[in-house]
Amino acid sequence: MTEQTFTLTTEYIELDKLLKLLAIAPSGGAARVMVAEGEVRVDGETELRKTRKLRAGSVVEGEGWCVRVVG
Repeated sequence: MTEQTFTLTTEYIELDKLLKLLAIAPSGGAARVMVAEGEVRVDGETELRKTRKLRAGSVVEGEGWCVRVVG
C-alpha cells in the first residue's frame, strides 16, 4: 500500500480535487467517477460525496493507496 501525507495550506480541500492533485486520478472527472463508484473511503467509511471537505486529521483510502491529511 502506498501511503502519502498531504499538508493543507487552507482550511480544507475537496475530495475530488485531492485525488486529482495527488495524481491518484488522472483528471477531476475520473476522480468523481472513483468516488461515485464507491472506490474511496474517508475515515474508514465509503464516501459518495465527490466534494466532501477534507480537513486536518482525515484519512482517505482506496485500493492500494492511503492519504493522511495534515494541517
